[in-house]
Amino acid sequence: MPSRTLSYPVFDADNHFYEPKEALTQFLPDHRKGVIDYIEVRGRTKIMVRNQVSDYIPNPTFEVVARPGAQEDYFRHGSGGKSYREVMGKPMKAIPAFRNPAARVEVLDSLGLDYTLMFPTLASLVEERLKDDPDLILDIVHALNQWMYETWQFNYEDRIFSTPVINLGNVDRALEELEWCLERGAKTVLVRPAPVPGYRGSRSMGVEEFDPFWDACVKAGIPVAMHASDSGYSNYLNDWEPATEFKPFSPTSFRMVAMGKRPIEDTMAALVCHGALTRNPDLRILSVENGASWVPYLHYQFKDVYSKMPDSFPEDPIQAFRRCVYVAPFWEDNFKDMADLCGIDRVIFGSDWPHPEGLADPINLVSDLEANGLDEEGVRKVMGANLIDLFKVPNQIVHKPDVPAMTFA
Repeated sequence: MPSRTLSYPVFDADNHFYEPKEALTQFLPDHRKGVIDYIEVRGRTKIMVRNQVSDYIPNPTFEVVARPGAQEDYFRHGSGGKSYREVMGKPMKAIPAFRNPAARVEVLDSLGLDYTLMFPTLASLVEERLKDDPDLILDIVHALNQWMYETWQFNYEDRIFSTPVINLGNVDRALEELEWCLERGAKTVLVRPAPVPGYRGSRSMGVEEFDPFWDACVKAGIPVAMHASDSGYSNYLNDWEPATEFKPFSPTSFRMVAMGKRPIEDTMAALVCHGALTRNPDLRILSVENGASWVPYLHYQFKDVYSKMPDSFPEDPIQAFRRCVYVAPFWEDNFKDMADLCGIDRVIFGSDWPHPEGLADPINLVSDLEANGLDEEGVRKVMGANLIDLFKVPNQIVHKPDVPAMTFA
């Protein structure tokens, strides 16, 4: 049974599945076979992208993973002198709920979650490492989306809404992929918060070239999710601290401080400053697992630069941001501060379940929201009402409360 009883439905903006090997390979066209492969290196399975071994994910099979919420105490109180291995705790074997939707629905019931967005874990690995070949990215992304649809569907029992990936490198193909996803019930799509790769270099997704895609999303009535990813910022940091690739599980202090939340901050600045949110005023963007620490500084920059260069903006940048962007703070952030800045109708929550940095028991966030100073209506909106309105799903409790609580061996 859920750890508490709530009088309203809960919509979690951030759940994940763990991909098996075939997720990126099963549906690849014949002329792309071998671009993604899995090999054994000194007894460990590694993923290989275009004949180059990647350490982006230490165990890309996800057969053994960290427990949900393993780092919760670390994010609340710091490491306390513990090593990374001690912080992560005892690992566990992957359970069916990490791999298939029927088992996952039972988990939603046991956690008291009515609806959730379901994100992949490996998608940004492909996009960043193949950014010199946009058509190859699009072929692999479609293969992943096909596997996702065959395995998870894009709308499973009106409760799990998986997020097919769209790469914008070729707008015509992005529109074709969007239509393919919509025909199969997609209620949102996932776009990496990063410069868009192209054969003549990268560019901002905020320029007019991409308006047909944003307009198609608006006409389809779907928001666009932008989840934290490998957005390529290691390339900038490598000038200061030489390294090979982005390794999210082996950060250095410099990279943690210098990168901050620059990928999502720069993406939002581009969408605002280059006019995409003004030319497409009904576009809705979800910022997921990017935290909220970047929002106050971005607002400060918007206000400061707008006061000096108003003619360089298509409208007041803060108004554009507040209208179009929904922010999911990290669970350890102050949601009241974010509500005061963005408006309570634009604040959502994501548990990141079952990742170790997320919440083992998502609905316990209610206690934190109350401690932050949100009133009852504010808590209800953050915990689900805002996304229920946006996704137009029934505003009612649909989980089965008598399902036993999750236990892990």
